[in-house]
Amino acid sequence: MPISEKSSATNTRLVVKKLFARQQHEGFGAVVRRSIGRFEFRYFDPFLVLDEFSVSAPAGFPDHPHRGFETVTYMLEGEILHEDCEGHKGVIREGGLQWMTAGKGIVHSEMPSSNSSGITHNKGLQLWINLSSRQKLVEPSYQEIESKDIAETEKDGVRVRVIAGEWNGVKSKICTRTPTMYLDFTLSPGSRISQPIPLHWNAFVYVLQGHGHFGDSKLQHSAAAAHHLLILGLGGDMLEAWNGSDSGLPLRFILVAGEPIGEPMVQFGPFVMNTQEEIDETIDDFENFRNGFEKARHWKSQAASALGLF
Repeated sequence: MPISEKSSATNTRLVVKKLFARQQHEGFGAVVRRSIGRFEFRYFDPFLVLDEFSVSAPAGFPDHPHRGFETVTYMLEGEILHEDCEGHKGVIREGGLQWMTAGKGIVHSEMPSSNSSGITHNKGLQLWINLSSRQKLVEPSYQEIESKDIAETEKDGVRVRVIAGEWNGVKSKICTRTPTMYLDFTLSPGSRISQPIPLHWNAFVYVLQGHGHFGDSKLQHSAAAAHHLLILGLGGDMLEAWNGSDSGLPLRFILVAGEPIGEPMVQFGPFVMNTQEEIDETIDDFENFRNGFEKARHWKSQAASALGLF
């Protein structure tokens, strides 16, 4: 559900909730910092999960299914090998992006590639975005962009990478089924931004590096450092953010906003549908290799085979 601000006297979005993303174990020996999708903050329509992950071989995310939503993987350091039961395979390298529509069903793996064996940590972000009921059972598809092809611009001490949506006339190549804006900002000391956000979209900030202020510097929640999620209230159409740090370090954060779907949501692990009946059908489809999971019957990723998993 949308989160409302108490005051609408200004068009600046205020921080109404701040969460520290604690570490937890996921997959096979992997560590993630989960902010959206954890017990006390299950769903922020249309966003289901936000993980900041760090994996070193042989740890990773071996063969697992999805249905009913999209996953967005954005690599910050190192690289991840992706494989799926449909025969799609590729490497998401540092600064690169994979926008995967799981749709009616996919089984895939995400593991450090053989080229990353000398890398201590392969780090990135994974965001899960819900799909509306009319799009939950579309055919799986991918949008993949290498780092050099991601739209990027810099002005007045502010560098922006446009993952989805646009900034100051610079547009991303990504087509979003659920309308979404995803911007990666780096602010040098003393710089600031005023970023428009569609009025009725839910929006959040996740801090990757440094220390900054967001919304209103007089409010307790406005200051945040790395690994903090900031939920922005409704009632405004602008994010104000600035790097007032005395340390001389840059401030890096993502700003993500999306149009709420406004439909019932039922989640069972990697399956996200609208009703419990649909979840039960999905589990049955997965266990019996049908309605989207047919090719998973005899499939095992190369990474899982090499590790002797499953």
